Amino acid sequence: MTTSHDSKHDSTGGAALARCTARTLTEFAEYWGRQALLSRASELGGTFDDLLDTAAVDELVSRRGLRTPFLRMAKEGSVLPAKQFTRGGGAGAGITDQVADDKVLGQLADGATLVLQGLHRTWPPLVRFGANLAAELGHPVQINAYITPSQNRGFAPHYDVHDVFVLQVSGRKHWRIHPPVVRDPLENQNWEKFRDEVAAQAEGAPLIDCVLEPGDALYLPRGTIHAAEALGETSIHLTVGIHPITRYQLVRNLLDRAQHDDALRESLPVGVDLGDPAVLGPHLTATIDALRGYLEQAGVDELARDVADRLAAQTRPEPIAPLAQLAAADAVQADTALRLRGALRFRTSEDAERIEITMLDRSLSLPLTAAPALKTVLSGEVFTPAELPELDADEQLVLARRLLRGGVLVPA
Repeated sequence: MTTSHDSKHDSTGGAALARCTARTLTEFAEYWGRQALLSRASELGGTFDDLLDTAAVDELVSRRGLRTPFLRMAKEGSVLPAKQFTRGGGAGAGITDQVADDKVLGQLADGATLVLQGLHRTWPPLVRFGANLAAELGHPVQINAYITPSQNRGFAPHYDVHDVFVLQVSGRKHWRIHPPVVRDPLENQNWEKFRDEVAAQAEGAPLIDCVLEPGDALYLPRGTIHAAEALGETSIHLTVGIHPITRYQLVRNLLDRAQHDDALRESLPVGVDLGDPAVLGPHLTATIDALRGYLEQAGVDELARDVADRLAAQTRPEPIAPLAQLAAADAVQADTALRLRGALRFRTSEDAERIEITMLDRSLSLPLTAAPALKTVLSGEVFTPAELPELDADEQLVLARRLLRGGVLVPA
């Protein structure tokens, strides 16, 4: 019999949420998904220059070779065609959509907004911050930056299908916040499907009408209608998107697993008009009864595994340097300090002979004799190979090397 459990560790620590709101996690839970929340720099006690600044924006645009969709531009509520700020990569780069810094300059000078997308994947301070925040909240995180010239509005009133923290880095921006027209929208319920309703709602009295200054932060539940305009000078803000796991996602997982139920796979009859409600009615009743029976016996363990797999696919563990990891594996000694890779999501399972560590789309298989040592490894505490229990000295080093090469461990 195979047993398994899901685990998540983040040994890098950090109070990421405290940078986004002046509320504790328990206090913030009262706002989560329900109510917008403004936190001023005086409450948060700092700025966001360490996460991103103007020099970082210039480096990303001019030296990092970004391609779409890692950036886009917009003006007066409309997204610009990519060809207006990108071009071919030149000799040795057979691509057509690399950022062109001179074109970006021209568009910014003409009042367009620059959006740097996926910074939780490309800019080291935000890679760390995003991983820490995802670990604290328990939901996947993405981070974009919006650079808007003075007196310009990049996007028309709209809403997002994920929750958002707005972190004002530099400049000032005037925000107007309005109630949702679709509460808790799903991914396929974007604002463009309700454009007229959103525009009408944005004409009413705002819930919040404020100017964000450097160090200020704003929380917006998904569906909250918002629009912003830069004031006085170029504004830079970070949009930290939280992609919540929803109850609807649990329903989808349950239905995916319902395909294993014989009664629910049964074909509807032939020779009848299935479009006739009188004909279809009894079969719908039978289907609902079968589904109810399946749901009543559905187990939480399998569903939790589905959720854990989704979280693993949507979150990024602590970055590792491949060459440095190989060198560390070759040089590891009995007294080398090691730790679990930060924000790593994994699952362990075992049978009579082997124990397996599964990490998204790959796994490591180890002898069952390594199970006691693996408990030390996966605890999240710093340790040395010499401290791994029930293994001799050679076995301790072999295990440490395998886990370093497998991206499970990193030097402490």
